[in-house]
Amino acid sequence: MAVVTATANRGEIEADIKQTLGLVPHFFQRIPTELLAPEWEIFKHIELGETLIPNKYKELIGVGLHAETKCHYCTLFHTEAAKLFGATDEEIQEAVHYAKASLGWSAYINGMREDYDEFASEVKQITEYVRSQA
Repeated sequence: MAVVTATANRGEIEADIKQTLGLVPHFFQRIPTELLAPEWEIFKHIELGETLIPNKYKELIGVGLHAETKCHYCTLFHTEAAKLFGATDEEIQEAVHYAKASLGWSAYINGMREDYDEFASEVKQITEYVRSQA
């Protein structure tokens, strides 16, 4: 198994983190040196970079997701990042409410052990019908 090695030294990576975030957060300081470069690149690209999903929406997804995982760290991070990227308090509340509603349906449908093939067929029929009404 090949080991991935950092192409930049730890000091250069931490300087980039500090330039981007204003400080090197403790959770980055604890990452082993050989993993810091790839972890920072992923974080910088997915969390901060422009991707196919606009940052505000990525962060709202994160708020809803971590409302369910109950990770206080991630909920705080994604809530503040969502605000940083322009989300309103009302949009944050909607994201959490959507997660609550979606998770409730998941619990019900899975708990009732709905037939998956029938469910998939009905979803297809619904989407075809809604498209035809547009």
